[in-house]
Amino acid sequence: MKKNVLVAQSGGPTCVINSSLRGVIEAAKEFDNIGTVFGGCHGIEGVLKEELINLSEQPEEEIALLRYTPAAGSIGTCRYKLKPHQKEDFDRVIDVLKAHNIRYFLYNGGNDSMDTAHKIAQLAQIRGLDLTAVGVPKTIDNDVGDSEFKLIDHTPGYGSTAKYWLHTVQYANEENKGSCPADPVLVLLAMGRTIGFIPAAARLADPNREMPLLIYLAESPCSLDELTEQVRTKVKEAGRCIVVISEGFDVGDLGAVKDSFGHIEFGASQTTVAQIVVNHLNQKGLPAKGFARSNIPGTDQRHAMAYASLVDLDEAYRLGQKAMELAATEQGGFMSTILRDPGFIYNVRYDKVPLELVANSERTFPASWILPGGCDVSTDFIRYAKPLVGEDMLSLPMIGGRHRLTRFESIYSDKKLPEYVPEADRK
Repeated sequence: MKKNVLVAQSGGPTCVINSSLRGVIEAAKEFDNIGTVFGGCHGIEGVLKEELINLSEQPEEEIALLRYTPAAGSIGTCRYKLKPHQKEDFDRVIDVLKAHNIRYFLYNGGNDSMDTAHKIAQLAQIRGLDLTAVGVPKTIDNDVGDSEFKLIDHTPGYGSTAKYWLHTVQYANEENKGSCPADPVLVLLAMGRTIGFIPAAARLADPNREMPLLIYLAESPCSLDELTEQVRTKVKEAGRCIVVISEGFDVGDLGAVKDSFGHIEFGASQTTVAQIVVNHLNQKGLPAKGFARSNIPGTDQRHAMAYASLVDLDEAYRLGQKAMELAATEQGGFMSTILRDPGFIYNVRYDKVPLELVANSERTFPASWILPGGCDVSTDFIRYAKPLVGEDMLSLPMIGGRHRLTRFESIYSDKKLPEYVPEADRK
């Protein structure tokens, strides 16, 4: 008897999250034991509310367009965390799975999402529900797994964000080069709460170190005063300076706002790291006329589809396929993973890693990749990251000058349970 699949997404979306979703949907067709593939609208929140979109009945054209559709507008994502004390939420998830004959649960997200998948799998086993739970990795921060890169080499989403920063810094350098008499310092703010893979990608724009570029990670061992002196020195040498700095760089209190996972939401906080740095530089004064300015990219770092890496798109798709294969062959309790083969020729293989090892994991940026002074990254990082951004630009499907995106039809499963309000949403 065929059993159904439920796939859902959690956390911040990426350029390639839908490519993994496409991999799941298309791979499901290859297995005789798979019935309908449902999508949980807005992640686990949609599961709790029994809002399940039928993905098996969507037009093939819309499924194919997932490759070119960024972010999570297709089935949505969430930042809702199933916490241990929320017993009713866990019970509700199991009830929804039973009501819709769902035996395979795939959760696409970061380390917290892998924890959610792991907990649901454990609870299903306790309740006697025959459920196979598999994780699909996703995060632009590249912070899932271990710092030895043995559990996963890199996470889908990071390659595209790295490519975004490669081009952003190239263009910012042209801006700064042309306008430096009036604006000698340009400060660019990169995402990355606690780990520096995103700002580090700025070095890909200038691998030979020809730009007056300084890079500060969340892990950079620098104070604000030390950063200021490094910038002043660079301006004395080159007449100008570009600073790429992590939103997690320690400059003191930002009036931080936190999400349900306890992570700082820098974009929602009162002040940005970039603004504090600019203010400090201008207060201390620059060894050139003019002032420091800031450019603060936001969520475009993770949804600027024109900069999506073709390598990233292909790998995200195959990780979705791998996750579906693991589920369909009863290999539950794992996350699909990507591992790099040794050698200078870039080649990867797709495998599995236990969810319990990646649940709530958080890799750190290798200290050996941070150069002395804390304002640059090493050539070893360049060797690691360069293959992930690819060589070519993505060609997007266009209609009337507008990007053609996936638009699913509103085909939902009939609700079989009473209405439910998630515990964390109750007043």
